[in-house]
Formats: sequence, C-alpha cells, structure tokens
Amino acid sequence: MSLAGRLGPREGVSGHKNIIFIGVALGMLSAAAAQTIVSPAMPRIVAELGGMNHYSWVATAALLASAVTVPVVGKLSDMYGRRGFFIWGLVLFMVGSALSGAAQGFWWLVAARAVQGLGMGTIMPLAQTIIGDIISPRERGRYVGYLGAVFGVASITGPLVGGWITDNFSWRWLFYVNLPLGVAALAFIVAYLHLPHTPRRHAVDYVGFVTLAVGLSAVLLATSWGGTEYPWGSWQIIGLYGFGAVVLAGFLVNEYYAEEPVLPLRLWKSSVFTFSNIANLGISMGMFGAIYYIPVFAQGVLGVSVTNSGAITLPLMLAALPVSVLVGRMITRTGRYKVFLLAGVAVMWVGYLILSNLDYDSTQAELTLAMVVVGLGLGAVMQTFTLVVQNAVTREDLGVATAATQFTRSTGATVGIAVFGTIMTNRMQTEIPAHLPPVARQHSAALFGDSGGGVGAVLDPSSLSHLPDPVVAGIQQGLAAAMHPVFLAGLPVLAVAFVATLLVKELPLRTVAFADMDRPASGGTRGGDEMRRLLLSGVALDYVARRIETANGDVPHLLRAAASLVGPDGGLSERERALRASREVIRPTARLLVAVSLLQRRSAGTSVDGRDQRGGV
Repeated sequence: MSLAGRLGPREGVSGHKNIIFIGVALGMLSAAAAQTIVSPAMPRIVAELGGMNHYSWVATAALLASAVTVPVVGKLSDMYGRRGFFIWGLVLFMVGSALSGAAQGFWWLVAARAVQGLGMGTIMPLAQTIIGDIISPRERGRYVGYLGAVFGVASITGPLVGGWITDNFSWRWLFYVNLPLGVAALAFIVAYLHLPHTPRRHAVDYVGFVTLAVGLSAVLLATSWGGTEYPWGSWQIIGLYGFGAVVLAGFLVNEYYAEEPVLPLRLWKSSVFTFSNIANLGISMGMFGAIYYIPVFAQGVLGVSVTNSGAITLPLMLAALPVSVLVGRMITRTGRYKVFLLAGVAVMWVGYLILSNLDYDSTQAELTLAMVVVGLGLGAVMQTFTLVVQNAVTREDLGVATAATQFTRSTGATVGIAVFGTIMTNRMQTEIPAHLPPVARQHSAALFGDSGGGVGAVLDPSSLSHLPDPVVAGIQQGLAAAMHPVFLAGLPVLAVAFVATLLVKELPLRTVAFADMDRPASGGTRGGDEMRRLLLSGVALDYVARRIETANGDVPHLLRAAASLVGPDGGLSERERALRASREVIRPTARLLVAVSLLQRRSAGTSVDGRDQRGGV
C-alpha cells in the first residue's frame, strides 16, 4: 500500500512526513558531522597513532569511499527501493564509527574511516532522495532550507565540537558520539518510513558498477596522493590517472549499451542537470576548502587552541543557517530559485577574496568577517542544487539523479581538500624556511625532515612551545604566506561555478510529490493510472466515432455494434442509427472522458504520465 494510502487524510500525511523528515535529518546530521568533526583533532590523533606523513588520509579515506558509493546506491535504490539501503547505510556508518573510536593504529583508523565512508555515501544521497519522494518540489523548498541548516550545523559545528571533545575528553569520542544519533535515526526510519515500491525484475549493470568504482577510485587516489605521497609528475600519479581514464571510458561505453545503466547518459542531455552538477562541484570545493583550512590558519597563524580553532567557524554557521532557512521559504513562496543561487555563489566568491588577502598581521576579527561573507553565500546554495536537479527528472531517475548531485559534492570535497592541501604543503616547505632567521633554519629541517611532523608539527602548540620566539614568528609568517595561494585558488573555482549557475535553466517547480501520485483514488485505482486510463479511453472512443462517420462498408461489425446502442428507430437504416450513436453517445462520451482527465491533471499539477507540466527539460 502507498505511503499516502496508509496515512489517510491529507493533514495526517503532513504530520507523518514531518516525522520521517526528523529521522532522515538525524541520519544526515551524523553523516555530515563525521566529515568535519575530525579536522581540528588531527594533530593529536597522528601524534598518538603516528602516520604524520599521511596526514590527509583520515579525511580522504572516508570521502573516497563515500564518493564511490554514492552513484551505486542511487541506482540500486531506484531499482529496489530506498528503505532497506538507508537502514544498511546507518548500520555501516555506526560500525565504522565504533571501529574508528577503537583504532589502535593509524591504518586501522584509515580502514575504519573507509567503512564509515561507505555508510556516509549511502545516507547522504538517500536522505535527499527520500525527501524528494514524499514532498513536492514547490513545498520542498522549505525542507531544503531545513536540510541545509542541518547540513550546515553538522559541517560547521563539527570542528567546534571536535575541538571541545579533544581538549576535554579523548579524540576517540569524536567517533563514539555518532552512535546515539545513528540509533535514533534508525528507530525513526524503521518505525515510520514505508515508501511505495513495486518489485520487478531488473537487469543489474554489474559491469557499470565495477568500472565506475575502480575508475573513480584511481582518479581520486591520484588526486589525493599528488604532491603529498608522490610528485605530480611521478609515474605513480600519471599511471593512476591514465588507468582511471581508460576504465572510466569503458564505463561510458558500457552505459551506452546497458539495459539499465548505473548513470543514464540521457541525464547529461539536460542542461539543468549538467550545469547544476558543475556548479555543485565548485561550490563543494569552496565549502570544504574553507572548513578544513580556516582552522589551519587559525591555529598556525593566529595561535589559537584546538577548541577555539573550531569556534572560529561559528560565524560561518551563524550566517549560513538563517540564510538557508530563509532562502528555502522564499523558494516555496515564489517558486523561483535561480536568483538565490547566483547571489549565493557571488557572495561566496567575495568571501574567498577576503580570505585570500589575510596575512600574518591579520586579526581574528578579519578572519571572522571573511567567514560571515562565505557563510552568507553558502547558506543560499548548500542544498538548493539538489532541489533543482530533482525537479528536472522523472520519478524513475530520482535516486540516480540525486546521487549524482551528492557525488559531485563528495568529489568536490575530496578534490578540494587534496588540491588545497597540496598547495599548502608545497608552499610551506619553501615559505617557512624563507621567513625564519638564518640562525634558526635548522629548526625548519627538524620540522619537515623524515622524523618531523610536517603540518601537524606546525599546528601542534606543544611542538611550537619549545622553540624560540623568533622561530615561532617565522613559522607563523611562513604559514600565512603559504595559505595565501590556497584561498586564492578558490576564486577561479567559484567563478566557474557562477558561470555554470548562470547557464542553469529555471523550470517551474512541481506541486505534487512522487509518493502522492500513488494516493488511491475512488474506485480503488491509483490517481496517475486513472488519469491515463480516462484520457486513453476518451481518445479511443473519439477514434471509434471517426471510423463510424467515415465508414464506406469496410467495418460492418463496427456499424452493427454502434447501431445497437440506440436500438430500432422507425425507418432508419443500420448506418443511420450508427451515425446517430456516434454523434449522440460515443463522441460526447469521448469528450467527457478527456475533459475529466484534463481537469484531474490540472488539479494535481502533473501530466497524465506522472510528469510535471513544463514542456520538457
């Protein structure tokens, strides 16, 4: 039975949807927080477990696993339903969190974070897809604002909470805190989420799943390792990129011929889908570049503690959250979204411009101003592109289209963290020695040598506390100089995102949710099916009337059947009685059926095939 049918009256549906939203939002809260909560504690973690030379792997392992999982889960949920996959995603996420908290070595932690990433890659896209199932795009604007607020709270308070937990308890509790949130989300979903799904046989695209996972892994690994593990021009990096490109080319060829492709190539024919994902990629790079590297500037240049480094991102959150909710409500009220997207990307660009001008003499107030500006822009765009893409596709592609949007966000996060991190690390190795007094440059070798701590040592207050003040000042000046090109690199990325947003075609927002299209209509038939049957019946009867009126002796059985509708009538012949039946019975009935179908469609706001009335994408 459909979701709407189980809930009964309209007012009951609304309340039930809100309960489902709470469960979905809890899952999204825990998964989004896991992406950023670890960043301020990394110096402590690698100091205890080792692995300082592989500093970024704790973050990139989870993001890589998540990025590979997203498109696969999106397609499978379209084929087999959302509920089961969402539940398993929550379970995987909690298992990965528990294993991360119990890690006894650096590579144990990396592997556990990968398991956590598998859960994150399932939860994040399905949370948004489920909302797309049960809430119409027009009404969804409000919920997009709420989801943006949830995502913003999780992403931006993650460093704050992570720093506080690390300073007052243990970094292991950064992972254990996910367990109660996961259990609560699981309870809501198991009890209340029952989406309609019609089981049928599917042609699973195994080749597509494997080639996509392998190709993406190779490309993302090369991006993460380039400039850190290996030089960009090394055979390892070039080989990984080449291998990934060949495998992904094979994936595209397979998708062209596959019966049920993982990522239908037809989606990319939609300018809305294509340009929305390009913009989403750039915005994600900018978002995670800010979240991960603002604390680096705060700790390394301003000299704040781990806890206060996390608190520095609070202005970003306080600016983003009300804007996200306000923009969501404005989208629901006006049905317009493009103006908010353009304004949001433009304001983010201005925020990055301010960040790129920070230096050693900058104050925390100047950094706070930059964060507020970035947050104002981010709040307008965080989740809105998901709404735009969902509104541009049919129900059959909702899961895979939402997953594609989440995939570009995950890929943007992975690429942004890796590329910005490479820029920072490479510049640190030249800028810090250049800013040290000549007599103190041996301290630079100690920091960046094989036994040194690299980034972690520069950010670890305990390491700097043993150094003379001139050396500490030189390190801070060098780090400030190294951070300048990091933030500067975000400007062209966001400029591309703005141009892509400019090219997104604004479509009217549908007013009916996909789940509500399954609401049982009178007579026990489903609303969408009834509209189709009425229209087809009307068209068929109109065709019959036309054949009767133009018959020239070739359809005697049809004339006889039509004549029987009016019975014997004086001296009228069979043909004359058939013509009378056509004019007085068959054609009026056909027109009535078509009119009723069109009235139902207008009332529902959908076409008879369940799609929105926008004339195509």
